[in-house]
Amino acid sequence: MAGLTPDLLAMQVFAGLALGAVYVLMALGMSLLFGMLTVVNFAHGAFYMLGAYGAVALLGYGGNFWVCLFFIPLAVGLVGMAVERVLIRPLYGRGIDYPLLLTFGLAYVIVELVRIGFGTEDLPFDTPAALTGAVNIGIGYFPLYRLFVIAVTGVVLVGLWLFLERTSYGLIIRAGARDPQIVRILGIDVGRVWLVVFGIGTGLAALAGLLAAPLQGASPDMGDSILAIAFVVTVVGGMGSLLGAVLAGLLVGVVVSLTSLVAPEAAQVAVFVLMAVVLLVRPQGFFGRAGLMS
Repeated sequence: MAGLTPDLLAMQVFAGLALGAVYVLMALGMSLLFGMLTVVNFAHGAFYMLGAYGAVALLGYGGNFWVCLFFIPLAVGLVGMAVERVLIRPLYGRGIDYPLLLTFGLAYVIVELVRIGFGTEDLPFDTPAALTGAVNIGIGYFPLYRLFVIAVTGVVLVGLWLFLERTSYGLIIRAGARDPQIVRILGIDVGRVWLVVFGIGTGLAALAGLLAAPLQGASPDMGDSILAIAFVVTVVGGMGSLLGAVLAGLLVGVVVSLTSLVAPEAAQVAVFVLMAVVLLVRPQGFFGRAGLMS
């Protein structure tokens, strides 16, 4: 403990923000799907994994990281839209358990298909050459790629906020989440709105997986652990709250990072302790609405 200098703690907080940025993207997609569609998507971790493996495949065909950054979330988002249209849409109105169980099984199918196509071994994923090295942030040298992850997440947050709050389609999405019947009466195709929302949510998960790949590589099971953490972030922030997902994701990332510094074996446990404490004080999470799950 004597070696814990202020600069070291500050650097660890920055590392936690970079980790939290990935959690934020995952939880944003999950909160978006639940808040707008009331769908608990257990396949979210599998879409996260698809983001990493989609980039591996595209790089193998001569693409580069920057192409992947644009194309992979779009491609996985289209896959998500197909899943919503064919598999999940018939289950709307039957209760929250039906899409939950369907996506739980779908996650296993996606993971096994990836194992068949790419094998069971972990695959390396090199950091883009332009983002290697470290930069001086005033308290020490910090990996450039981690700063890039934070910056990309910030851009996505601003873009998503502008889309939902400042565009007519964003207004339709928010109205459809509150009262889809009224939106139908106004002549708007609610099914198309939900299709777009599902595509955005799964695209965000794929972007998170792509950004995480240079930090940890790609493996078929990489979505399992982060899915559990994404649920913690979503619950702590408040089910369906996008602002809650952002704040809780960053907080969880910092908690994991600081705990890893003093007690690495307890880092994952600390996440669930945090969730327990928050739920004891505020059962609906930071910004959730009481009774939303009922």
